[in-house]
Amino acid sequence: MLEQRDATGKAVFPTGGTRVLAYPAAHCAVADGNGDYGFLYANLRMGSGRSPAVHKAVGDNLLQVLRQRLDGLLQQRPIGITLQIDESAQQVYDAKHSTLHPLFNRPA
Repeated sequence: MLEQRDATGKAVFPTGGTRVLAYPAAHCAVADGNGDYGFLYANLRMGSGRSPAVHKAVGDNLLQVLRQRLDGLLQQRPIGITLQIDESAQQVYDAKHSTLHPLFNRPA
């Protein structure tokens, strides 16, 4: 996430605003449920204002990272990867409070 840049070289995502949630599903089924299938569903939510070109570049780059990271498993068993990017275009409330940003906005 932090390596993503727009056309001008500016970071797409601020360090202090980048968060990752990961949790297993207690129960799941894939396709017909008869195989040793797997799946990974990744959902990226970002604030509005980025161009369609940035959306595509970020999506393509992150899908490539997921494929590389899962390559060993992908060669061993059937696995589906879904990467969905949502943009909060119609926010009805967006409040933020963070003491994280000052940690990463210091001059180098």
